[in-house]
Amino acid sequence: MLAHPKPSVIMDRAIAGGQEVAGRAGVAGPAGDDPAGAGALAAVSGAVAGSPAVRLRLDLAYDGAAFHGWARQPGLRTVQQTVQDALGRALALPAAPELTVAGRTDAGVHARGQVAHLDVSAGCWARAADTAARRLARLLPADVRVHAIGSVPTDFDARFSALWRRYTYRVCDDPASADPLRRHDTLWHPRLLDVGRMNEAAAACQGEHDFAAFCRPRVGASTVRELIQLTWARPAPGVAVATVVADAFCHNMIRALTGALLAVGDGSRPAGWLAGVLAAGIRDPAVRVVPPHGLCLEEVRYPPAGELAARANATRRVRPGPGSS
Repeated sequence: MLAHPKPSVIMDRAIAGGQEVAGRAGVAGPAGDDPAGAGALAAVSGAVAGSPAVRLRLDLAYDGAAFHGWARQPGLRTVQQTVQDALGRALALPAAPELTVAGRTDAGVHARGQVAHLDVSAGCWARAADTAARRLARLLPADVRVHAIGSVPTDFDARFSALWRRYTYRVCDDPASADPLRRHDTLWHPRLLDVGRMNEAAAACQGEHDFAAFCRPRVGASTVRELIQLTWARPAPGVAVATVVADAFCHNMIRALTGALLAVGDGSRPAGWLAGVLAAGIRDPAVRVVPPHGLCLEEVRYPPAGELAARANATRRVRPGPGSS
């Protein structure tokens, strides 16, 4: 079993200032498409009236229950639209800014450690820096909060610079004693789970694999991912929590893996079944995609400031599938 990555401190000065899937350019991120080089172009276009652009990092959290996911959609309430509208007002911008996010979470998925960036003029930030966090707290609804906002190096990219993303999925396997106050972030499973069997099965998925069997395919997107950690633990009686860490995730990957592991944990499937599904490389109808409300983006980790550009360039490469050159 791999050791759990050391948790980062949100807005860690040693990494974002100068330091958490669902992004992807054929490779990376839980969902979404951001053209290669968009961050650099935004930095150039962010200069207003001769004022150089400043890149800002946002660390935010949200309860995903009442949102239709992160990504802006016409006529629907989304995290992106809500935060962009508040930023436009808090920073006194002529229009709502565009945000680049570390992981485009699906409808119903929560976040404690989401990260995003945007570019504004240096003059705009100089005027707003001292009051931006407080103004955002007043402008945002109760189910989303920007915990930190500040300037970072211009080669910081919330999406492509990420080293890994850490998610958790929370399950209660004793519904009779379930906490009703946590029903919005916990899946109630009707059968007792054997966490040891689940960890045995999960070990086969760690490392770099083609996770096509657990992903919703997207045209032109790779399904090869490096799964750094997939482990289960019991933080309290009747509760099992999965910790999932990877460089990036493809669509529905975590929820499909979780569904497969629940089938192993409750005895519906043998421990070796998961490895067979992974090796087959095709969607198995026996793999259930669990509901989104138990999933939470906990943390996104970035390299030191001097390695941000190199990491972003490496992330944009399209990975070959197994056996390819």
